[in-house]
Amino acid sequence: MSQNYQELLQRIMHDTAQAGASDLHLSPGNKPMVRVDSRLIPLEQYPILDPDASAGLAFALLGDARKNRFLGEKELDFSYIFDNDFRFRVNVYYTKGYISSTLRYIPNKIPTIEELNLPPIIKIFSKISQGFVLVVGPNGHGKSTTMASLIDIINRERADKVVTIEDPIEYLFTPINGIIDQRELFLDTLSFHKALRSTFRQNVNVIMVGEMRDYETMSAAVTAAETGHLVFASLHTNSAVQTIDRIIDSFPPAQQSQVRVQLSNTLSGIISQRLIPRIKGGLIPAAEILIANNAVRNLIRENRIQQLNTVIDTSNEEGMISLNRSLAELVKRGEITIEQAEFHSVNPRGLKDLL
Repeated sequence: MSQNYQELLQRIMHDTAQAGASDLHLSPGNKPMVRVDSRLIPLEQYPILDPDASAGLAFALLGDARKNRFLGEKELDFSYIFDNDFRFRVNVYYTKGYISSTLRYIPNKIPTIEELNLPPIIKIFSKISQGFVLVVGPNGHGKSTTMASLIDIINRERADKVVTIEDPIEYLFTPINGIIDQRELFLDTLSFHKALRSTFRQNVNVIMVGEMRDYETMSAAVTAAETGHLVFASLHTNSAVQTIDRIIDSFPPAQQSQVRVQLSNTLSGIISQRLIPRIKGGLIPAAEILIANNAVRNLIRENRIQQLNTVIDTSNEEGMISLNRSLAELVKRGEITIEQAEFHSVNPRGLKDLL
């Protein structure tokens, strides 16, 4: 029976990739569902999954090595590969006592900044030798792919040592000019912050942190940038202002003024992005870009964070882009509807003024 579930799983995964889907959902009471251009669509060629089928597919994903850990923890993140061509980031979890799975499809080829339709200015973050670059936005809006694209530029252009810390490993890098060590949470390290502090003894140039989830990880990332490394990290925030506030607020009150100074010295830039449905199909990003110049550093140091929006709005010549300007440009080019732009804007009134 387990062999049947393994074969069924691989057929569903193959059809997911063929459908051009970003995600696959396997839940009892539903047909296998894929997400295409932000919409959930059932794979009609398959029957509705009962609890046994949903659990069988989950256990086929988990394998013997992960099964006991999942049963103990009730949810688990990991990556899954078959045929060396299909890679998925997997989360298996319980719902109403039954087992469900969500799989994010990860293409083998790392897309370029141009292929992602991101502003070319963000390539400057792959040219610097040290600093702190944050890629932020809601879950599922391409943060990992953007970071992978920037790391891929470094891989092609520089003879550096890169260490990535991920949960789980997503894009696989093939070293070209230097070294790329990819470390997976629980397989290669017990925590993000321990792995980050370990890099200080690994003669590393560039560090990529899959996600900053807690104070310890944020503290270690800031210290890594301060000690001469180039650090890329992602965070679930919606704007540059919110990102800086989140980092500072994660520290105990007695440390916040010191962290403000550290961040003002180390921050290189923030990329805040959304993936928005295109009128002609597919998704296209809107991005807010903050580049840390003297004005930005002073505002962070002096705790005048809200004024960063004004700097972004008035620094277009330096390559900075506000989210509203990015959304307005997409509307003017006929890429997205006004309704979609307003939905994704954090300041709809300001967007209307731009349009």
